[in-house]
Amino acid sequence: MPLPVPGDEFSDDVEPDHEGASVDQTFQLFSAAAPKGWRVELIEGEIYVVPPANGHHEEIVSELSGQFRDHDKGTGRYTGIGLSLPGTSDTIRVIPDLVIAPKGSFDDQQEWHAPDPVLLVAEVTSASTASRDRVQKIRGYSRAGIPLYLLIDRDAGEVIVCSSPVGDDYAHKSSHKLGMPVPLPYPLGFEIDTSEF
Repeated sequence: MPLPVPGDEFSDDVEPDHEGASVDQTFQLFSAAAPKGWRVELIEGEIYVVPPANGHHEEIVSELSGQFRDHDKGTGRYTGIGLSLPGTSDTIRVIPDLVIAPKGSFDDQQEWHAPDPVLLVAEVTSASTASRDRVQKIRGYSRAGIPLYLLIDRDAGEVIVCSSPVGDDYAHKSSHKLGMPVPLPYPLGFEIDTSEF
């Protein structure tokens, strides 16, 4: 849910007067004050603070990461990497559950990275993120030209593979029942096993 500008009680280190703060400034305040393990994202002009994921969510991310490692040891598997995506008016800042890119793609000290080297982003739905994962993030990832978006929708019991980004959407989407093999198209071109999900 979008959050208001933090009040004086939010953090002792935050300046008390936030009136007139821009969305970006407010985002920076929330990012600096968020508890460890929480993710702060800026999507289409709204700030979202996401609590740490539950164990089932993390088991899926871990299994998925392992399958990418087993398939191609030349790809990096990144959790917690911040991506800065183009928006219609403002920059979008997201921290996907998993980012697949060539090793060394994020070997710097930056907090937010351009999406240029990214081959795939994966999101695993949670109660607090599902609607954004299904709608706003598809727009953001497609607009950024990320070749593949893998959405593991736990509520719907399905895996959606989005490919061929065009404008605000992906030209191709395929839906697979959770638990079944899921083929990934170019640039990865292998099958993931979702039976452990």
